Amino acid sequence: METENKNKFTTVHRVLHWSLAILMVVLFITGFLRMYWMSKNTIINAVETQLQSQNINLGKEQILPIVKSIQKPMWEWHEYAAYLVLAAFLIRVIYMLAKGIKFPNPFVKNQAVKEKMQGLIYVILYFFIAVSIVTGFYLKWIDGEWKEPMETIHKWAIYWFPIFILLHFGGIIIAELTDKKGIVSKMIGGR
Repeated sequence: METENKNKFTTVHRVLHWSLAILMVVLFITGFLRMYWMSKNTIINAVETQLQSQNINLGKEQILPIVKSIQKPMWEWHEYAAYLVLAAFLIRVIYMLAKGIKFPNPFVKNQAVKEKMQGLIYVILYFFIAVSIVTGFYLKWIDGEWKEPMETIHKWAIYWFPIFILLHFGGIIIAELTDKKGIVSKMIGGR
């Protein structure tokens, strides 16, 4: 009975898990687009090239408002998702503290290496989410002396998020093939 309850995910747990997952994907995609395919320099170069092919010359200062208007809707999605991630993250941490952690504690002695690794990966994930939240809100609301290092740290998410996703899916596959068969359907349906 204890094992059955331990492997059951409540509706609240599942809603928080999937909300964070979807919102983190939105943040990753919009951040990736802003850094690469839809970066300020990429759009400026594309607009300049097109204008020059039609013998129209505009300076970067004149093109910049066009760039910002192109980026604005995408960036609004990033900001809205960030507010929702903050709320979901805080609720999830409070929920985990109230109901007990739903992943192995990596600091418990006499625990299998697999469980220690799983717990450690989650601790690192929560740490990186917290760092991304703090740096993102610093960049949004504070224009201080730490802006440049905060931006650099915030952009690290473009690297750690895909690594976590790969580790997460790898862990799911290992769990499904070993002692936690059906964990995917439990996370989707609760049983």
